Amino acid sequence: MASHSHHTNEEEYTGEIAPAQTKGIWRVFIVLCGLTAIEFAFAFLMDPSTLRNSIFIILTLFKAFFIVGEFMHLKHETKSLIWTILIPTSLLVWLLIALITEGTYFGDSVYNYLK
Repeated sequence: MASHSHHTNEEEYTGEIAPAQTKGIWRVFIVLCGLTAIEFAFAFLMDPSTLRNSIFIILTLFKAFFIVGEFMHLKHETKSLIWTILIPTSLLVWLLIALITEGTYFGDSVYNYLK
């Protein structure tokens, strides 16, 4: 028969339920609502331009980092793990921007050649 260990030590388990973290949950809710409201204000109140798109992208990145930090608990990790995640992600974003930029130059040159 298998032996079962029963924990009877009062220091390990007291039977109490941990207190609710409602203050932290409301803080996260308010921050995300505020960032979303600001994003909507810029998206719908400004004329379409590069400035509006840049502001919108920067606010979206701030919100994404906040979500990753809060819900994926990345802010509680060691600095080396955070940098291990952030550096490849930033390089990937840089690569996408470079490829989109070069792709538009190539597309414009082909369009002008065939025109």
